[in-house]
Amino acid sequence: MNKLMCIILVAVFCVSSGACQRGKPITEKNASQDVNRGTYEGQVKEQMTSEIEKLQRVFDSLSQRTRDGIVNGDAQEFLADLQQVLAADTDDLLTLVDKKHYLAADFVPADIVALRPNDFYLLNRNDLSLRQPVEQALRKMALAAKNEGLNLVVSSTYRSYDYQKNLYERNVRQLGKAVADRESAPPGASQHQLGVAVDFGSITDEFAQTKQGRWLAENAGDYGWSLSFPDGYEDVTGYRWECWHFRYLGIPAVEFQRKWFSDVQQFMLEFIHAWKTVQ
Repeated sequence: MNKLMCIILVAVFCVSSGACQRGKPITEKNASQDVNRGTYEGQVKEQMTSEIEKLQRVFDSLSQRTRDGIVNGDAQEFLADLQQVLAADTDDLLTLVDKKHYLAADFVPADIVALRPNDFYLLNRNDLSLRQPVEQALRKMALAAKNEGLNLVVSSTYRSYDYQKNLYERNVRQLGKAVADRESAPPGASQHQLGVAVDFGSITDEFAQTKQGRWLAENAGDYGWSLSFPDGYEDVTGYRWECWHFRYLGIPAVEFQRKWFSDVQQFMLEFIHAWKTVQ
């Protein structure tokens, strides 16, 4: 039995029996009102039992690879962290898009904004755009890098469905489908269509050895950015290592990813997608 499954089962027993209570989840005012306290505690216990049972169903729906990527820990703590992440995601930044979960051909983010020359980061092209909250987050991260003497170069950002279709088909013609599928997303399967992803610098493996590449690898997470396609996880993400491709998730989500999902973005997004869809 998987380690988290054991934790879930223990948590179900603890909540239903009351054997694992951790102090009083109510205020002193409520504690002085026995009737209200009993009602409140009953509601909390019922809700927690329901969520832990749902956690088990969600866990069962995931692939073995994803389940193995979820680290050991307390189920109630995990659920509390999950709720904080979902509540913080007011900009809808956690949509799962991959080779199994596609965006519609007419999907365009409502808050997309054109990127203009500025004092924060450099632009490699003059036709780039991002979602507005993502551009603001990019400015914060780029300013931090600039304060350390580094200029981040933005090379690719939002791509429409048609743009991605043309790019993918060109790669298939030039590289063959098998190679192209490791390098390029089919139309509708690209994080770039969400307007939340940025390719930095040269968009080559050599970027990892540049000062900017090393800085992003070490610091991007502190500003809510996550490497989408890490080395050694092609069987998980569907793509080979891309040291230049970062997606903005927000700081709470990145912290959640680091704590519970082996710091692998795909594991976390698959779990959140399942949590939102499994009944």
